[in-house]
Amino acid sequence: MHFVGRLRILTPMEISSLTSEQLKELVHGMVDDRLRELIGDPDLGLQLGEALRARLKASLAERSRLSGEEVAERLGLRW
Repeated sequence: MHFVGRLRILTPMEISSLTSEQLKELVHGMVDDRLRELIGDPDLGLQLGEALRARLKASLAERSRLSGEEVAERLGLRW
């Protein structure tokens, strides 16, 4: 085993000992990392406007919350 940056490199022997679920998680993580590298965060470095900042604060101060299912239903989404 060795490391490249913060990434741990698995040997072929280690990969062959993974369960199918572990391999699936490994692949998902690799794909997520690669997509973040390619796409990046389009909002990185941008600042929130005062109007949006005020709306976010007001929203966070509310006690009522909607579940993901409720939001999807209101928007007519299926998941």
